[in-house]
Amino acid sequence: MARTKSLPDVEIYAHLLQVLTDSGEKSASFGIVSARCGLAPATLAQRFGSVDGMVSAGLAWEWARLADTVIAAEGDALNSSKGAQAWLRLLPSPPPQLLAISLRYEAGRQGAETWRGLVKQAIATRRGGGSKGRESAALIFAAWQGRQMWEAAGGKSFRLADMMKAMP
Repeated sequence: MARTKSLPDVEIYAHLLQVLTDSGEKSASFGIVSARCGLAPATLAQRFGSVDGMVSAGLAWEWARLADTVIAAEGDALNSSKGAQAWLRLLPSPPPQLLAISLRYEAGRQGAETWRGLVKQAIATRRGGGSKGRESAALIFAAWQGRQMWEAAGGKSFRLADMMKAMP
């Protein structure tokens, strides 16, 4: 009979994601994560099989969590151009480091793609739908993510609201 888990996976993922964001993928190990979460490295190895397995599971969980925030925020903003901007403020944006690491793992890539699709579809709906809505959604998404990335690097280059006002 399997033992009950003394610490749920989501708590381990939170520690793992903090390690990945703060120190990068190469610093993720059973030893580092176990020191943060209080479980023995052997317990983590038994639970996840390998460090890659742990990272992959953590990334899949995080992207699923972010996708859930998109779905939950769907009803919280108006279906207008102002609604798209207000709606984006409700969403957490993944740290750039996490996106970069996700591209090296299938579960991370798939999760990121699903999240991106959900965000772009919601923006397109708020921009009127159709081909013009999808086109402007792609531009708005790219600008929003670019701004998030550069803010993390210490700069603010433009206001998203100004860009959206200039769009048809």
